[in-house]
Amino acid sequence: MGSASTAWNMITPGLAEHYEVIAFDLPGHGQSPWDGTIPMDPESLATLIRGELETMGIKKIHIGGNSLGGWVALELAAMYPELVQSVTALAPAGLWSHIATHRQKRGAIARYLAVSTYRVAPYLMRYQWARRIGFAVVSPLWRELPIQTCIDATIAYGTAPGYYPAWDGMLGRRFEKKISPTIPVTIVFGDHDNTLPAKHSQERSLAPAHCQWLRIDNAGHAPMWDHPNEIVAIALKTMRAS
Repeated sequence: MGSASTAWNMITPGLAEHYEVIAFDLPGHGQSPWDGTIPMDPESLATLIRGELETMGIKKIHIGGNSLGGWVALELAAMYPELVQSVTALAPAGLWSHIATHRQKRGAIARYLAVSTYRVAPYLMRYQWARRIGFAVVSPLWRELPIQTCIDATIAYGTAPGYYPAWDGMLGRRFEKKISPTIPVTIVFGDHDNTLPAKHSQERSLAPAHCQWLRIDNAGHAPMWDHPNEIVAIALKTMRAS
């Protein structure tokens, strides 16, 4: 939500050594257009991606996702088991103990800041104080994040007209489907996830009973930024288990 396919740039090279990699921009995010009519709930997004894959002639995939994308990945596996061979969900949304019914102020403030500053992100992100404001909540290793990663994330966040529709699409819902035990599923959360904290957003009873649930030390809401090599290794292990 509010991200783009550029979020995967740190791990794409490692995955591409072994598999063809396709990184999607959800509607109203990145380079995908937004016309205001596309349903943005996770089930509808899963169906949309399935349709795109059919158009591309792709019949089998290993799917990965982060946050909202992680939830969509779980929905894909539950709804279309003939398509999905494995799931690697990084800090997936939808596993909350109590269903959210309204937007949170912190997320709205972050969106406002991104909209106000994305045009000057290439300049601002050269300064540590600006990266701290934008990324200290997201990553305990924000000082070590590549400047380009911070620039790309700020631009994606500030230019996503699908941001609030995607947020509203999650309200009143959570992931409650079953996934076939024949599909390997790995769920990864960082121990410093301030966006989806363990207290109310990591309900294990909602996850597939057969999943591998990992907790990564010194990682935030985007583990592929904090520990890219480890995430590549986890994803490849999950894929090879199928």
